[in-house]
Amino acid sequence: MQAQFDLVLNQILTNLPPQTEQPRIAVAYSGGLDSAVLLKLCATFAQHHSLPLMALHVHHGLSPNANAWVVHCEQQCKAMDIPFEVAYVQLGQTQDEGIEATARKKRYSALGQLSQQHQIDVLLTAHHQDDQAETLLLQLLRGAGIAGLCGMQQSHYAKSLLENETLLLVRPLLNATREEIERYATEHQIQHIEDESNLDERFARNALRHQIMPLLAQHFPGFQSRFARTALHAQSALVLLEQLAQQDYRLCLSESNSRELNVVTLQDLPDERIDNVLRYWIAVHNVQMPSAARLSEIRKQLLHARDDAQVCVKHGEVEVHRYRQQLSIAKCALPTPDVISFVWQGQASIAFPSFAGQLCFHKAQPDQFGIPSKWLAEQRLQIRPRQGGERLKLAPNRPTRDMKSHYQTAGIAYWQRERLPFVFADKELVFAAGIGMNGALSALQLNGDQADCYVLEWQAD
Repeated sequence: MQAQFDLVLNQILTNLPPQTEQPRIAVAYSGGLDSAVLLKLCATFAQHHSLPLMALHVHHGLSPNANAWVVHCEQQCKAMDIPFEVAYVQLGQTQDEGIEATARKKRYSALGQLSQQHQIDVLLTAHHQDDQAETLLLQLLRGAGIAGLCGMQQSHYAKSLLENETLLLVRPLLNATREEIERYATEHQIQHIEDESNLDERFARNALRHQIMPLLAQHFPGFQSRFARTALHAQSALVLLEQLAQQDYRLCLSESNSRELNVVTLQDLPDERIDNVLRYWIAVHNVQMPSAARLSEIRKQLLHARDDAQVCVKHGEVEVHRYRQQLSIAKCALPTPDVISFVWQGQASIAFPSFAGQLCFHKAQPDQFGIPSKWLAEQRLQIRPRQGGERLKLAPNRPTRDMKSHYQTAGIAYWQRERLPFVFADKELVFAAGIGMNGALSALQLNGDQADCYVLEWQAD
């Protein structure tokens, strides 16, 4: 088993980026049978290749034995001269996701943070072929699509799961069976703990493991390897779907904005390819993937509306908008913020979290209209949301227009307008985010130090 393990892990490490000369490896070590075997195999590998290795443990506090497990893991690591680190996490509220899903999310997040603290390049977990079969069955029972049927990959960068962009997640035992792992543990007298929660058949995975899997093994011997092969086929199919999605995505991108989609071009595609593009687009924005039914509903609402429609579909913490034949994704709007008074003291920028952005102050160029810094510093400024009735004159030789006219000319979508703040000095409008400075104040520049004038700019978070 060691030889096969070395072959798999060595091949993965060989394909790391060139700058990773001596990768730092960590094992996700729960103390259970699988992770105990993984730690032993990895210790031998690291010793032979002179690689730094450490063990990471997550204490969920769910079991009365959790503290004892920490002691056991620490003792085992000390005996093997392997650095050991533990993270203590609190699950908090679990009503929406359930204990299993919440614990998994917290565990991987903690592992990602520990890895970042210790500059770990590769994190190993002890998932094996039987785990892959269980995962595939669970996904089938949930009605998963191709992505779900891919099961677990042997190595990948799970940025959102680990909350770590550079950490490679590796499952070197994915082709090993539970039986092989148990045999190795017996032969090498590996000590491990027993997690009593693994016997609780109220959890779906445990019910499969103890009731369904033995029946499958009895009637379909070796089914695990065939399930694993199915997962590989699904992974290949997913690669092709993603390549097609990339092509269609580039085709449907708006000419004016690299993160928006053109409705007209999108409508020329079959529904299946539209859904494929929408999934890819949603993933680009790092948004949780909707179910197939929800995605179909989003497609119908966005693409079957009138050409001049202004459609907004909420999905989780974001909104999908249609405006002027373009689709865009944005975070859900915050509650209307209160008016905030402030004094400018020469800062390059001032953050306003309730407005989800920051106000920036740039030195005006010689040919650019700006406001003298002395005048700005003397004012009691206010940043406020749109209240209606605001009017703005962009230059001395241009007419004063209402904000709706400015927004339409600038092509600012209806949903963005309510998020763009205004800056006032007493009752005088100084700046409208997304549009510009009040040109009616140009006399200030003529009367002040023209070399020390500033332009305001709004940067959304």
